[in-house]
Amino acid sequence: MCLGVPAKVIKIESEKALVDVMGSRMYVGIVFVPEVKISDFVLLHAGQAMTIIDEVYAKESIEEWRRVLDGNFKSSI
Repeated sequence: MCLGVPAKVIKIESEKALVDVMGSRMYVGIVFVPEVKISDFVLLHAGQAMTIIDEVYAKESIEEWRRVLDGNFKSSI
């Protein structure tokens, strides 16, 4: 199973970008999204930005991640 985490691009340096993931900052690879710009949201997997995502979707996804991390989610299984 693969999980993607939304992140906001803060800074771009060659083939890497500084991103914000729910308040934590880290550098990730951007070779799969060479067109990425500062303030774009990307979906991360294994230290790489895999795709650029819509801001509304990113913010909704971040809220869901917060619920999961806080233990406030309901399983549909």
